[in-house]
Amino acid sequence: MVKQKACKICNTIFDSGEKCPNCDSKETTESFKGRIVVVNPEKSEIAKKLDLKDKGTFAIKTR
Repeated sequence: MVKQKACKICNTIFDSGEKCPNCDSKETTESFKGRIVVVNPEKSEIAKKLDLKDKGTFAIKTR
C-alpha cells in the first residue's frame, strides 16, 4: 500500500510523486492529522473558513 503524503504549503493530500500536484512544492510530509474532503468549495462553509478554493482532499494539520 502506498503511503499518502501531504503538502506542507497547501495541505493537499496525494498518493504518488515527490511534488505536490496542486502547488508543485517539494515540501511534503507523511505525518499529518485529519483530513477534509471538499466536493463543492463554493457552498462549503468549512472550505470558506479554511480558504480552500479547489476540490480535493486536504490535511487539517501537517508536521
